[in-house]
Amino acid sequence: MEKGKGLARRWAVELHDASSSSVPDPPGFTRSAPDADDAAGARQRKESEAAWKAQKAWEVAQSPFKNLMMTGFMMWMAGNTIHLFSMGITFSCLWGGINAFRTVGKVFEPFKDPRVDTLAPKLLYIALNLVVLGLGVWKLNTLGLLPTSPSDWVSSLAPAREVEYAGGGIPLN
Repeated sequence: MEKGKGLARRWAVELHDASSSSVPDPPGFTRSAPDADDAAGARQRKESEAAWKAQKAWEVAQSPFKNLMMTGFMMWMAGNTIHLFSMGITFSCLWGGINAFRTVGKVFEPFKDPRVDTLAPKLLYIALNLVVLGLGVWKLNTLGLLPTSPSDWVSSLAPAREVEYAGGGIPLN
């Protein structure tokens, strides 16, 4: 026999349209076409989805604040001396802030919806990441790695002009 032809399989089930069935519908169930109630339900679901997306966008926007507190505590624990731990924490803070600016679009992409305004959450996210960067720069300053005092720039200054010249004296030979 050719494959696929011949006797029907015992476990094959023939599906047919349920509307032509002689089985009555259960009590409380009525067959009807989608009507205005379904449209209102769909609209309500879309509105609740938009509200959920807006809420999640605000949660994501506030997430740098949690990292800020943890990073600030770790920087405080690292102290003001230059060593491997304090340098790692500081550069981790700076890199996290810079990386957050690069990925703002990707972070808020799941919440992209015409009914959801993500401008305010994005601005808050950027502002909090600016604070994170400021904390990193402050830590660099407390470690003495930023050239903020005049003595840091002495090498770039021209030598001072000699105002007096002394000459003469007694030879000691």
